[in-house]
Amino acid sequence: MNIVSIKENRNYLSEYCRLCIEEWGTYNISDELENKIKNKANKILSNKSDVISILGLIENNFLIGVISLFKIDGEERQDLTPWYATMYVKKEYRKNNYSKLLDKAIKQEAKKLGYKKIYLKSNLHNYYEKFGAIEMEKLKNGETLYYINLIDRV
Repeated sequence: MNIVSIKENRNYLSEYCRLCIEEWGTYNISDELENKIKNKANKILSNKSDVISILGLIENNFLIGVISLFKIDGEERQDLTPWYATMYVKKEYRKNNYSKLLDKAIKQEAKKLGYKKIYLKSNLHNYYEKFGAIEMEKLKNGETLYYINLIDRV
């Protein structure tokens, strides 16, 4: 099992895009879904998206889960960056602590890129706190805004 950059290992990019659209996006028919996947992948590859980094958890050449860093995530609080986003583990692989592996990897990636703090928003309660997320405020859309310190405390 290993963590790879999906931007550098493009054979997983379409699957990443499909997961994101199916989990958080909207679409009507399969034709439209395929076009959305292709457009999202092209936007990521052209660096015209808000994606800083995409990491994938791979086992036996299968994508098990993903996590990303975005420059901006949504309409609110565009003054904050980067955003911890798209944590997703496929249903058949859940309850194996894979989210902890993804969390650790994206924090290391953010630190490597020089960030001292990352932000996330969610409507899940008592989930991201186990990864060190600290509540900041409630957003107008009903989600909770969190931050995670990346600097080791003494």
